[in-house]
Amino acid sequence: MQNILDNTSVLLIYTGGTIGMIENPETGALENFNLEQLQKQIPELHKFSFHIDTYQFDPPMDSSDIDPDIWRKLVHIISEHYDNYSGFIILHGTDTMAYTASALSFMLEGLSKPVILTGSQLPIGVLRTDGKENLLTSIEIAGAKNEEGQPMVPEVCIFFENHLMRGNRTTKMNAENFNAFRSFNYPALAAAGIHIKYGSGIRKMLTKDEVLCPHYLLDTNIAILKLFPGIQESVVASILEIKGLKAVVLETYGSGNAPRKEWFARRLREACDQGIVIVNVTQCNAGTVEMDRYETGYQLLQAGVVCGYDSTTESAVTKLMFLLGHGYDAAEVRKRMGQPIAGEITT
Repeated sequence: MQNILDNTSVLLIYTGGTIGMIENPETGALENFNLEQLQKQIPELHKFSFHIDTYQFDPPMDSSDIDPDIWRKLVHIISEHYDNYSGFIILHGTDTMAYTASALSFMLEGLSKPVILTGSQLPIGVLRTDGKENLLTSIEIAGAKNEEGQPMVPEVCIFFENHLMRGNRTTKMNAENFNAFRSFNYPALAAAGIHIKYGSGIRKMLTKDEVLCPHYLLDTNIAILKLFPGIQESVVASILEIKGLKAVVLETYGSGNAPRKEWFARRLREACDQGIVIVNVTQCNAGTVEMDRYETGYQLLQAGVVCGYDSTTESAVTKLMFLLGHGYDAAEVRKRMGQPIAGEITT
């Protein structure tokens, strides 16, 4: 075991977010502080038996400002330092964490090391902060290896409130409580209690020829269309007629159902005929899309809408950006949206 630990090192990447904030004693406002102060707040970081290095965004970013350029930057950082570290921790604001985790799962093809995103609901300097436990446990998991010296969880994950989850399966579901994230359609990869218990048979299996292939091409000509009772044709048309639009994530009811209005099916069919890829995901937190289950869903299938199965909206959006960015035509994007490429859907 000692030999395994001797070869272990983790890179801690601080992008910004609540976990890296401290309250200004004069104004009461939350402000970003640097990683040196973070280490003072968490002296336990020095107790790990392996090496921890840090990389800090300057200036730190609120997660509301995270965009594909930042995803590319993160991929570049990980790729550049890939051979020097056993695992990577990304400290990230919670609001867009699920989008970043999903995007990185597609952009880091051939990943064979843990990339764990974590953060907190309360700043690290607050007495009851959840950030301290989230960070320390994430680091322990990032450095964990099996008896063969392989990482326990060699994929992009989110750790929050005692649960390690597949990154492209998560969504933020609580803005107030510590259990901010949930993986509704896929089991947790690990649970942290007195001991960290890793799930069996649900983690990515490594192959000997696994080589990291970083991707940077993303196309953001995408829109999200969320259905609601009473939605007007003009609203749907305004989205489907956006200049340069290439894909739409359609958030439907239940198992993939939509209103049976002539104009609605016609608008979708015309958009699909024009080469716009429309992916059907459910507004429900848990469950999957089955468009052939009810007539209200079957009409979408006939119009050319693609089944998103049990994909989260965050995963569907970033997967479309990834596929479109690589220049695939509409037919190929539709085909690949129905196939898991990073464990993001269950077909």
